[in-house]
Amino acid sequence: MKFSGPLESQRLSLLLEMAISREAQMWKAHVPKIQPNQDVAISPRQRDEVIQWLAKLKYQFHLYPETLALAISLLDRFLAAVKARPKYLNCIAISCFFLAAKTIEEDERIPVLKVLARDSFCGCSPAEIRRMEKIILDKLNWDLHMATPLDFLHIFHAVAVSSRPQLLALLPTASPSQHVAALTKQLLHCMACFQLLQFKGSMLALAIVSLELEKLLPDWLALIIELLQKAQMDSSQLIHCRELAAHHLSTLQPSLLPNSVYVYSPLQQTLVTCNRGAFHRQRSSVPGPGLSQDNGRPEAPVSATAALCPRPPAPAGGCKAGSAKRKVEEMEVDDFYDGIKRLYNEELAPEAVALESMGSVCGADVSRQEGSVSPCPPLQPVSVM
Repeated sequence: MKFSGPLESQRLSLLLEMAISREAQMWKAHVPKIQPNQDVAISPRQRDEVIQWLAKLKYQFHLYPETLALAISLLDRFLAAVKARPKYLNCIAISCFFLAAKTIEEDERIPVLKVLARDSFCGCSPAEIRRMEKIILDKLNWDLHMATPLDFLHIFHAVAVSSRPQLLALLPTASPSQHVAALTKQLLHCMACFQLLQFKGSMLALAIVSLELEKLLPDWLALIIELLQKAQMDSSQLIHCRELAAHHLSTLQPSLLPNSVYVYSPLQQTLVTCNRGAFHRQRSSVPGPGLSQDNGRPEAPVSATAALCPRPPAPAGGCKAGSAKRKVEEMEVDDFYDGIKRLYNEELAPEAVALESMGSVCGADVSRQEGSVSPCPPLQPVSVM
């Protein structure tokens, strides 16, 4: 893809103008009617928990990040239009998720409704989800095509690369699309924060882009001012959004804990703290966080805070900690990269080919085919004293 030139700049400006216009038509409905009283209306914490649950389902069903972004946007639009009770929140969320999947995904990737209702543990039958779909569509006037924060993130990043070609040499990852993948992970994390709902999706996307450009470009402020003018945004609101987003992103856990070592231990044994070179273990039958006891699938949130999708399992024992950290981080970014690389019309990068063809890591087979389940139990990090 050509990143610079008058035609490319004109196309990106038109895309941004259309997205801003689309957002302006629906923004008035972006303040959900939720109250702290959980018995009367949905609380901010319940809203954030159900979005974290949808993020886990996105991983479970191998869907695009665009699907999750649209599902969150539809959920907030609907909660802004009606005063829903907490007992209906799971049904509303899974219905928005299914509508987003049917809007974004290819036909062969859309989950079967019966399977989605069963494996998501939403507590709803397929018939109940269909009835809720009809209610949501009627309330939203059958208009599901909207500009999500992820759409603005793609546009802002493309404009930045187009106007500052030197940015390509400064990207911390191998390609622009992989860089967007890392930013997408941050954006979806922020979309699960109720406090950031006070800002438009375009404002949130620009705040995340500005936080990243500040690390890469000496003249990042001039570029952000250009984007502010094109998007017709208020600079004071952007500053406030940046502060809240930076604070929330500080809670985003790294892929692996610092100085942690992952060792495969069979027979449902857990690792305990030990000295380097000597590993002790003890038996445990407690499942991993956010997983059900029977099959390891994510359960719908009830009252406790739902955790984000479990990290991919680390390599088996015998690998170096640094190598394990690098490979796990690349696999996480690759989940987002698959849904973004088409934006830049890139060929499959060598490192991506290596990840796709990696059938085993240090002797442990890792299957990436849909529906497969690894025979190995989930590994847990331990800190080395």
